[in-house]
Amino acid sequence: MHRRGMSSGLVLALLAVATPAFAQETQPDPMVAMKVALDTVWVLVTAFLVFWMNAGFACLEAGLCRAKNAVNILAKNFIVFAASSIAFWVIGFGLMFGDGSDYGWGMTGWMLGGADNSPATGDAYSGVFGSLNWTGVPLYAKFFFQLVFAGTAATIVSGAVAERIKFLSFILFSFILVGIIYPLGGHWAWGGGWLADMGFLDFAGSTVVHSIGGWCALTGVLILGPRMGKFMKDGSVKPIPGHNMGLATLGTLILWLGWFGFNPGSTMAADANAIASIALNTNMAAAAGCLAACAVAWVALGKPDLSMILNGTLAGLVAITAPCAFVNVASSVLIGLIAGVLVVYAVLFFDKVKVDDPVGAISVHLVNGVFGTLAVGLFATEGGLFFGGGMAKLTAQLTGVAAVGAATFALSAVAWFVLKLTIGIRVSAGEEAEGLDIGEHGLDAYPGFVPTQEARVEVI
Repeated sequence: MHRRGMSSGLVLALLAVATPAFAQETQPDPMVAMKVALDTVWVLVTAFLVFWMNAGFACLEAGLCRAKNAVNILAKNFIVFAASSIAFWVIGFGLMFGDGSDYGWGMTGWMLGGADNSPATGDAYSGVFGSLNWTGVPLYAKFFFQLVFAGTAATIVSGAVAERIKFLSFILFSFILVGIIYPLGGHWAWGGGWLADMGFLDFAGSTVVHSIGGWCALTGVLILGPRMGKFMKDGSVKPIPGHNMGLATLGTLILWLGWFGFNPGSTMAADANAIASIALNTNMAAAAGCLAACAVAWVALGKPDLSMILNGTLAGLVAITAPCAFVNVASSVLIGLIAGVLVVYAVLFFDKVKVDDPVGAISVHLVNGVFGTLAVGLFATEGGLFFGGGMAKLTAQLTGVAAVGAATFALSAVAWFVLKLTIGIRVSAGEEAEGLDIGEHGLDAYPGFVPTQEARVEVI
């Protein structure tokens, strides 16, 4: 009895000593766990801000278009995020971030399969999402943050094709864009593909989000054709003003706010110095773009056109999206000033060549997405051409712009043509004249109001 009691006591004593050691090995460091928690909250809050940009796009686009199409534009901007969510979960995220070909798409991680929702440590996602190991937040936080970016790329198209596209065709194209087209350039740049390997930098998506959305918008506009009555037989351009500039202004302010999630959130960590610097750079570029567009419009058009002021602000935001983490404040102001000038002349240019973009989305997102990406090669404090870095970084940026642009243009053109040849992409002339609100949705955005003369457009 005594020996058995001694043995039991010894075992208990050994367990008591060993338990803290085992617990120390299996439980995470409290400081590491706290950092992961704070980083995750930061990533999700900034993702919520980007999600709210859907409201900004809806208000901006509806305000810059005619009253008879307001319901249609609001419906597109609402449903596009639902379509994006399903498409990105089923296929887009795996194609973009899954391990696979450097020159094609990722080939793993469909519907988030193959990796659990845990913080990345070491090779946690190796063989599935290896390109995401650089940030320690849980997988689901990474997915949600990337999802709101994908939704942004899709909603860019909405404004450019407004007032004449079939609702169903837009929904189907959104699935294709987020599920297949967007992930290709995204994989090359952010998913461990060949552009990342060659040193291409796009911190928050001037190319990956805005240019891809812009290229898809451009192909859609070219294949759809202009709105009835926009371009006259004598070659002149007939202005078609928006119906609610208050709504458009509110939308732009919401987008400006949302960009403080878009750019600083791309750190994927609550890094105090980085997020403060990026937020300030983002704001200064927006402010400079706003003032530059106002001044240029005042000189070129004779009046400080509000729509140009709004688009100038957005142009500055798009342009700073790629370089926001790599440039100083003075460069951010210069980038914004250039963007504000570019967007005014881009709008005038597209009107001249009869590319009908009701809200200026192509001028804002494509033109300044390209410029912002190149601005990394020009203004980056480490390796930029204007900071003594030579041509290496600018060459990488040029390569990325050209490759992603060519691939996106080709894929989106195929998608638009397939839709055109099957279900059609443009409403009838009668429906366009009456307004898509009644024809597509059976609703009137402003019931009880007397329709103005602009609500009926003759076929020219």
